[in-house]
Amino acid sequence: MSDTKRQFFGTDGIRGKANVYPLTPEFTVRLGQAVAEVLLEKNDGSREWPTVVIGKDTRQSGDMLEQAIAAGLNSRGVDVYLAGVIPTPAVAMLTRKRGAILGVVISASHNPFEDNGIKFFGPDGFKFDDAFELEIERRVLADPTSHEGATGRCFQLENAVEDYVAFVREGVGNDSELLEGMNIALDAANGASYQTSAAALHSLGAKVTSFHDQPNGININADCGCTHAEVIEGLVKETGAQVGVSHDGDADRVLLCDENGSVLDGDEIMAIAAVAMIEEGTLKDNTLVATVMSNAGLEEAVRNAGGQVIRAGVGDRYVLEKMKEQGYNLGGEQSGHFIFLDHNTTGDGLVSALQLLRIVKKKGQPLSELRKVLTKFPQAQRNVRVSKKPGLEEMEAAAKVAEIENELGDSGRVLIRYSGTEPLMRILIEGRDAEQIERQIDELADAIQQEIGE
Repeated sequence: MSDTKRQFFGTDGIRGKANVYPLTPEFTVRLGQAVAEVLLEKNDGSREWPTVVIGKDTRQSGDMLEQAIAAGLNSRGVDVYLAGVIPTPAVAMLTRKRGAILGVVISASHNPFEDNGIKFFGPDGFKFDDAFELEIERRVLADPTSHEGATGRCFQLENAVEDYVAFVREGVGNDSELLEGMNIALDAANGASYQTSAAALHSLGAKVTSFHDQPNGININADCGCTHAEVIEGLVKETGAQVGVSHDGDADRVLLCDENGSVLDGDEIMAIAAVAMIEEGTLKDNTLVATVMSNAGLEEAVRNAGGQVIRAGVGDRYVLEKMKEQGYNLGGEQSGHFIFLDHNTTGDGLVSALQLLRIVKKKGQPLSELRKVLTKFPQAQRNVRVSKKPGLEEMEAAAKVAEIENELGDSGRVLIRYSGTEPLMRILIEGRDAEQIERQIDELADAIQQEIGE
């Protein structure tokens, strides 16, 4: 269950407290050198002078880490183009567009401003695999070698925001009247989408009332954004909007709220999208890729529409790996990461929102009606803060898990995993009897807390 191979990289890059090891300037310079060394050794010669695109969210430590990793890259002869504050998926797009060898994102997504993180995109706009990250770690930990070649330089990447807005517009036909008459409440989380999402929605004809779009370096995700669903629910009711759109700090996720002020979870959004795409004939092999966290009701909804759901491990990178393996074009997570692979190479909160808004307009039905395509099985979830991360097979709580699984039989399941970025054990129990699974999860969480809790 725990990742024993990689020391620094978790499920979504390196993440932790800013200015605390490993997210210190010294480590980050060496990280830049290491990733440049690995990539330049793999260079096929098609790029005479290698370049890298760096984007960041709005947290105050972003400048420090941006400068540090740029210095490391420059020291190995790589030019760096600074895109400034820009959503994570925009970095993936800009990396492809500019023919760069690497895209770097400095963000801790939905985490508080004290945290930060670093993740990478390859020249194709896709995240690197575990093996590549392990290779970078080995290089970081090895003694650095001198580099006697020319050093690279840093340049500001002009029009990054405008280029990304134009890109997402193309994904819905560049139709300036697509969202005509639609009233949207937008929560930008004081993060990377504070300019892009409102601009794109306005340009497609929507009336947008934008909130939490005044970042100051420390207010990213603070009582706003995806992790505070009650905020967008309240904003929809306050403004009388037909739809609420809420991002996380780096805008690779989205939360949608219906006109009644009730948020949809990721499974509902995936169900709406998958069923609509099956009807349109655009869902590859009529298959949706979800994770082990998705509700069994999602499988039932897609199956009723003539499709199927296959499951990947938790994390959008693992969803994407399975999509690429089989050529599927839609996947996602309950948490709000959705990958519309015909439109971008990674989870993209704005692209996802536009695809759902397109379906709302095409069907002429509000989200409150469209969400009824999914009937969810009862689920119970708990997060237990832990002091260590042993494998379940090493724990006394394994007996409790076996007992619960025996009680559930074929009508439910138990899922336990560690967070890749926090000291948490995440527990999920799914079954047909809500009272039963609430009792079971309380008992299991207590057992785990007593054994390895902080």
